[in-house]
Amino acid sequence: MAIDRRTFIRDTSLIVSAGALGAGLSACSGESQPPATSMPPPAPAHQTPDLLASYWTLAGDVSPATGGREWSLFDFRDRVEAIARVGFKGMGIWHTDLYHTLETYTLTDMKKILDDNGIIHVELEFLLDWFLEGDRKKASDEHRAKLLNAAEALGARHIKGGDFFNEKAEMDHLVEAFAGVCRDCANAGTRFVFEVMPFSMLNNVRDGLTMLEGADADNGGFIIDTWHIVKMRTPMEELASIPKRFMLGVELNDGWVNTPEGMEMTTETTQHRMFPGQGEFDMPALMAAIQATGYDGPYGVEVISEENRARSLDELADLAYRTTAEQFRYA
Repeated sequence: MAIDRRTFIRDTSLIVSAGALGAGLSACSGESQPPATSMPPPAPAHQTPDLLASYWTLAGDVSPATGGREWSLFDFRDRVEAIARVGFKGMGIWHTDLYHTLETYTLTDMKKILDDNGIIHVELEFLLDWFLEGDRKKASDEHRAKLLNAAEALGARHIKGGDFFNEKAEMDHLVEAFAGVCRDCANAGTRFVFEVMPFSMLNNVRDGLTMLEGADADNGGFIIDTWHIVKMRTPMEELASIPKRFMLGVELNDGWVNTPEGMEMTTETTQHRMFPGQGEFDMPALMAAIQATGYDGPYGVEVISEENRARSLDELADLAYRTTAEQFRYA
């Protein structure tokens, strides 16, 4: 599917991302788990791993993939305190929101707020064009430097990157470029995670693994988003067979198995994602496949939804945590 670049380019020439985007597995019927309510009771703490509130889930009234405002109207401190109250141990920060936040807080301030509220997993996103050449690569390198500086100051778990435009690139070049970003991330004490999605230059798990294996970086791997896995029609056996060393991040969300007729996938992924258990995905099967890899890190919750943009911060935090924690009862 061709994506209109103009809908993804900001005035600053930084590309807007919807982060992890995706929906549906051909075998997902949604019948293998009890129907979810909007506010299910939380799962017992011992059954729930550390959860990370991904940026778009808590951003509120923002405009991903439309060229509009990406930074959140919710104050950084308020967001951190809201997610901590309901049990989150991690938080995602989008690059333009980071730059906006730094107009009010320093990186030292941000780190203290995170630490004071028990937030131990920090995700920074999104790095694009790291494998290209020319002006776009130059802009990407400048952007990379800012993210690396923030990652070191905040003790970020990883920096997330990928591609949204099905760019063409030779595998040998991708391997070299990925390894280079990983080296920079290692120097900053963090990881670089590749988000494989239907829109990326490598739009399936198999090719993504080829790049990761070629780069052979200790701090480089996948971040797996259930929306993308479903939309790429990834077999559960293939997902479960990803080597643990390359499983560096997971994002959970739900949605429609098939994109509605007449709707662009980009519209679906930026306006109609759902909280885990509220859509058609077979969440127990997806989570079982992820667990079969041996993944033992935090689970992000990334729900990009038009409906969520009208919700309050506290409601978003509560919904995200409760619906996701409930899924670990069935996984």
